[in-house]
This record gives sequence, structure tokens and C-alpha cells, in this order.
Amino acid sequence: MDTWLAGLRDGAWTAVITAYGLKLAAALLVFLIGVRVARWASRLTERVLLRADVEMTAVQFLRKVAYVILLVVLVLAALQIVGVPMTSMVAVLGAAGLAIGLALKDSLSNIASGVMLVTLKPFRVGHIVDIGGETGKVESVSIFQTCLRGGDNQLIVLPNSVITKDAIINLTPGTMRRIELIVGIGYNDDIDTARDAAMGVLRAETRLLAEPEPDVLVYALGDNSVDLGIRAHVGNADYFAVKCALTENIKKAFDKAGISMPYPQRDVHMFHHNVPPGMQIGEARLAGESRQRAAAQDGEDASLGGR
Repeated sequence: MDTWLAGLRDGAWTAVITAYGLKLAAALLVFLIGVRVARWASRLTERVLLRADVEMTAVQFLRKVAYVILLVVLVLAALQIVGVPMTSMVAVLGAAGLAIGLALKDSLSNIASGVMLVTLKPFRVGHIVDIGGETGKVESVSIFQTCLRGGDNQLIVLPNSVITKDAIINLTPGTMRRIELIVGIGYNDDIDTARDAAMGVLRAETRLLAEPEPDVLVYALGDNSVDLGIRAHVGNADYFAVKCALTENIKKAFDKAGISMPYPQRDVHMFHHNVPPGMQIGEARLAGESRQRAAAQDGEDASLGGR
């Protein structure tokens, strides 16, 4: 810096601009080349991890982490070429890191949660999961967030910290899923007839698995209906289509068998009070309340007189 100021005082503008221009050009060249090298190194890291049979979720995560680390090292190297003292830079980076850490504590929690997801592996890329009421296929797990592809092809982005705080339901690991339908029938309907109708639908569905066997159970005696639990197992790929088909066919089978499917209802009882001629309803109510208070007072006086 002193040499630069002395050069300005002496009027050596050309030499100063040339010297620092060359440093700046060299730093820029190193940065541009370094970015290409960082991308190549991250791709190489991905290939090495895949050959080592590392799970795809961990591969994507570690590749992005390696790329970010290389970029940080590259920026520090470029600044050193320009002539920025590393001791001062380290002090500035330390103070800036503390301030950024306090300001971005939520983002840091996302990073920690991302490490937990990659380490514990509650799901992998390609799995179908249900997280916080959002269901979709896992597309990627990055440092800060996880991307799901929903059933309607919408992209669902969830912060990693939200995922680790909520329940994770992984629907993929098994080769089959259980379909469970709860259907209510009337109290006047025959349970055995309803069970036979439902079992007929289950036997006719060829996509159901033979083991475990389908069954129809009485789940509960509800307020308005007898709740039947209809259970069957199916392959993961057929779950939604078979569930919809069973729902429709069971409704048709119950209609054909004369089984009712009641809906919630409430009985309302109306009481009519006789009002003396010439007296309004409000006056009759006040008179009734006065008689009740008088009766209560007479009872209290009688109890005091007995003492």
C-alpha cells in the first residue's frame, strides 16, 4: 500500500496500474480456471462415490459440499494473489462468520439437518415419502432443502430442519402396502351379509396379494353406524388404483345386497307449551319463573322453620 501511494506521488501511474492490473488479471484467471477445476473435482467425487456403492442421496449431498468448499478455497487464493494479507483476511472472515452465523442460524440448522438426513438415511432419492402432510417422490437432498415431486407433478421444497422435526413416513421400502377401508353400515343391516358382499369384491380383484389374506372385521359400534374394516394388501405400484376400485365396487355391492350406508344424523324433539288465553309467550315464561322462585323460597322457609 505504501509503495502504491509513493508511486502515485511520484506520478508513476502507468507502473502502478500495470502492476496491480496484472495481479488482478492473474487473480481473475485463477478464479475462472479454479471454477472449472472445482466443477470437475465435484463430478469426479460423484463418480468415485458411485463406484464405492455409496447411496445416491449421500452422493448428491457430498458433491455439493465439496464444490462449496473448493469455491471458498478458490476465493481465498484469488485474494492472496491480489495482495490482501491473509492474517487480516482470517480475522475479517472470523468476525464475519460469527455475525453471519447469528443471522443465519436457521440456515445453519438446515445444514445440520441435511447432514443428519444423509447420515441416518430415513429415505433415499426415488423413495415416496409423507412428511408433514406432503406426499411425493424424493428428487434431491441438498445442503439446505429437500425437493419432492408431488402426485400432480408439482415441486415441493421442504427445509431440512422442518423434515427432521416432523414425522417421516417412508412408503417405499416394502414391496407391498395395506389398503384399509372403513365403511359404515346401518344397525338394522346384517353384518354377515355385508361381510360376504365385501369379500366377494375382494376375491374378484386380481391385483390383490394372496398373503396376507384379505379380511373384513367389525371395527367399532359408532354413533350412527356399525363400522367395518376392510383390509387387503397390494403391491406399491397398484396401491392408489386398487384402493379407488375397491371403494367403488364395495359401494355397488352393498347397494345390490340392500346394505345401507348411513350418514350422520341428529334427532330434534319439539315441545309445545300451552299458553293461557290472552297471555303472551314471554309473559307465560316470566310467570313460570316467578312460580319456580316462589316454590324454592317456600321450601327454604319450611326447612328453617323445622329447625
